[in-house]
Amino acid sequence: MADAQIKPQVYKDPRPKEHFDSFHRRVREHRPTWDYEAVRVILTPYLLGFFRARAVDTDNVPADGPCILAPNHFSFLDHFFLALYLRRKVHFMAKSQLFKLPLWPIFNFGGVFPVRRGHADQEAFDTAHAILARGDMVVMYVEGGRSRSGGLGTPRPGVGRLALETGVPVVPVALVGTDKTRNWRRGQFPKVTAHFGAPVRFDKLDSEPTRDQAQYASERIFERIETMWEAGRGAR
Repeated sequence: MADAQIKPQVYKDPRPKEHFDSFHRRVREHRPTWDYEAVRVILTPYLLGFFRARAVDTDNVPADGPCILAPNHFSFLDHFFLALYLRRKVHFMAKSQLFKLPLWPIFNFGGVFPVRRGHADQEAFDTAHAILARGDMVVMYVEGGRSRSGGLGTPRPGVGRLALETGVPVVPVALVGTDKTRNWRRGQFPKVTAHFGAPVRFDKLDSEPTRDQAQYASERIFERIETMWEAGRGAR
């Protein structure tokens, strides 16, 4: 039987940059509020009960200070599987198409900020810098978007750029099993595991990294993810 129907990707958001200014301003000036914990409380029984979600080596995530979490990406639920076992609140960079009702009020107060899909969005990087500068964590998917092949996608330069611009530690995260979460309508709930790898750190560059430099850094991070992802699949 074929996998559940997947909606087609929309690769360019037609809304102007100014439409998203309030979302960036909110996240730059405020940490996540009560609705972050409310969503966690509501979703935790679902994620634990149906997907038997668990985490491995969460102690690799620094207890304090700025940090980038760099996972692979298969499912909309990846955000929640990633944050489920972390004591620290995380800020997610998410595609701008998600910022519409009914999700945008939750995103706005839950520490999620948009990257304007299909555009060179400097605002998203400025917001990530602001979050890291105050000592918080940013989640940025290495592939830049969801892989729809059932296997890992291709690393994009975004995570490498942010790592080289800031010099903060990057924790590679392998999310195993989330490629099957779209089959829940058929009553199939795969076991999901989040593997947190040892932090990777790059020297902060004095000038803006080139695309090649950023891509190289992303690929080094992605190699760690691939190793953990393959090992995680083999242990299932």
